[in-house]
Amino acid sequence: MDTKPKSKHIPEEHYEKLERHDHRVEHVFRRILHTIERIIALVTILVMVGAFAMEVYRTVTTDHYTASQFLHNILTIVVGLEFVRMLIDTTPASILEVLTVAITRQVILYHDNMWSNLICITCIAGLFAIRRFLVRRSELKEEMVEME
Repeated sequence: MDTKPKSKHIPEEHYEKLERHDHRVEHVFRRILHTIERIIALVTILVMVGAFAMEVYRTVTTDHYTASQFLHNILTIVVGLEFVRMLIDTTPASILEVLTVAITRQVILYHDNMWSNLICITCIAGLFAIRRFLVRRSELKEEMVEME
């Protein structure tokens, strides 16, 4: 008498069916995440437009509103808009652009410490080097075509 347990043979079609199901579920999750990213981008754009309107209002109505305050707030809005662009187009090139704009904003607004400026400029140079040597040319070309 044979005491070995009989192994169940699962047909190949069953594996293919499971694989197709997994692919569909993954596709649905990706679409949901993409939709959520778009909604966040839309809300952020609305907030940025509101912030810009408030800056224009403050410039007109406030007596002691300085140019440095205006520049600080406008550059914050620009960084926010770059962030929205990164949410919509999540490529390494767009991420590097957001970082470059944010660090450049830091250098422009807070240029009181020489060492801080040196570190920021080194970071910007590093980001340009990353963009030049580590980002694929096809991604950069796609980005340039979209801007035209």
